[in-house]
Amino acid sequence: MLKLLICYINRGYYLFKDRLERVALFGGSFDPPHFGHRLVVEEALRTLNIDRLIVVPTFLNPFKRQFYATPKERFLLSKEIFNSFSKVMVSDYEIEQGEATPTFRTVAYFQKKYDVAYIIIGADNLNAIDRWYNFEWLNKNITWVIASRRGYAIESDKLRDFILLEVDADISSTQIRNQEKNRK
Repeated sequence: MLKLLICYINRGYYLFKDRLERVALFGGSFDPPHFGHRLVVEEALRTLNIDRLIVVPTFLNPFKRQFYATPKERFLLSKEIFNSFSKVMVSDYEIEQGEATPTFRTVAYFQKKYDVAYIIIGADNLNAIDRWYNFEWLNKNITWVIASRRGYAIESDKLRDFILLEVDADISSTQIRNQEKNRK
């Protein structure tokens, strides 16, 4: 009996030793990244059971027509704003694709190396979330993390499972871009 117990403990140790890091993906335009995005990251790190949070700036958001900053600029700004978080990595995966990359494809890419448990999105994305490519698969296989946003209701009837992050920052990238235009 003792020999059997030792065998199970050893096997369990080796399984645990080789486990994949559990991660959350936080994708977006980050045009530009701002303190509201930082608040989302801080709250996610505090709330979620993860080893790492991966920020993934888009090359091109399929629901937007243009960007203020280039993909490379948004990537570098994202790296700068999140560099103080030891458990955060900013990835250029979608930017390197050179085209709009569906979240499904991004999740599949990261699942080769990590246990992708969560996708973090802003509440402003909920209205059209069922139009995302392969939404049914995403909805079945990950847990959504919804960052609250002032002026946007949390409509959860489309989502199988979600966690709410209370981060009502009174700022958006659009506001920042509009302020910049008005200064010129």
